[in-house]
Amino acid sequence: MEEVKFGLKENWKQFSLLVVINAFVGGMIGLERTVLPALAEQEFGISSKAAIFSFIVAFGITKAICNYFTGKLANIIGRKNLLVIGWVFAIPIPFILIFANSWDWIIFANILLGINQGLTWSMAVVMKIDLVGSKKRGLAVGINEFAGYVSVGIVAFLTGYIASHYGLRPYPFYLGIAFSVLGLILSLVFVKDTNDHVKNESIDSNIPLLSNIFIDTTFRHKSLSGITQAGLVNNLNDGMIWGLLPMLLLSLQFTPTQIGILAAVYPTVWGLSQLFTGKLSDIYSKKWLLFFGMVIQSLAIFALVFAIQFWHFAAIGVLLGFGTALVYPTFINAISDFTHPSQRAESLGTFRFWRDLGYAIGAITTGLLADIFGVNFSIAFIAILTALSALVVVFRIKDV
Repeated sequence: MEEVKFGLKENWKQFSLLVVINAFVGGMIGLERTVLPALAEQEFGISSKAAIFSFIVAFGITKAICNYFTGKLANIIGRKNLLVIGWVFAIPIPFILIFANSWDWIIFANILLGINQGLTWSMAVVMKIDLVGSKKRGLAVGINEFAGYVSVGIVAFLTGYIASHYGLRPYPFYLGIAFSVLGLILSLVFVKDTNDHVKNESIDSNIPLLSNIFIDTTFRHKSLSGITQAGLVNNLNDGMIWGLLPMLLLSLQFTPTQIGILAAVYPTVWGLSQLFTGKLSDIYSKKWLLFFGMVIQSLAIFALVFAIQFWHFAAIGVLLGFGTALVYPTFINAISDFTHPSQRAESLGTFRFWRDLGYAIGAITTGLLADIFGVNFSIAFIAILTALSALVVVFRIKDV
């Protein structure tokens, strides 16, 4: 058996491969970011915001459940095997999006997407953490999220551009065929499992074991639960942006290309910024990075109420992207600080269960509020909720 070594330099080949794979994972999300809300209105005649958001609800709930079981099964089935299984579920998605003749098929595609994302993104980030060890976890997560979310942004722009020139279907979804095939081949042939790294790290760890990983991460452990609630609220407001922003821009008569650009600004800034915010979480207080990140998000979301011009939305996208970048790698790094290596995958799975359930909660909440009280009320409500989450971070998370 090969000697187990920790670090970016020591494992650069496997680490780089996982970065490329996670870019394909992000591309599968970006495939829908710009096009699906327009598809709902223009091809399926769906006008209710709550009904349109149903694809995000299906995605969020499926991904959340899959995240939990992925974390729970990581040490049993193996990280590489779960990664490969995740890509198998991705193969049908672009074909369903191309040929769907009812909205139910779109929802089914997003159930498959939730499984794909829960398995592939979870394992990509967990395996990177396994490889680098404790000192550079934040940097590893930052690079992982950078690859994933820059890909989301680029593909969101590309699909908007393709849709504006060639129509909503089928051409924007051809990208997904390439992503899913390449992701599966790379994972199956070239990725090596990291279980030996976990076993080696567990020998030297002095972090106490949790008595019940799900309950402690969710409620009982002050710091873990404080991190988890912030993760849920973060993705709750992301679920709102995903579903509401393209519709808001459509109502203001922006073109598909403009919508594609603006839909791409937020995840692109989010992704790029994590190259250094991930490293920040290795150096500075994780508690205060989470607090300021949630506050910035809250201010950016509230500014949407007053936005009218293209540059308004672009500036908000930059601010929201940076605020999200401050918290996203910090979440995972902080969870890892409070969990034993042998329990890390399951605790992260629990965190990611609640975090990604935020997509569904955000989509349902903002869709219903927008239908009943209007879009601006819905946006302001989420902004206030995000600010309250920042206060919970201050009073609940231990500074380490």
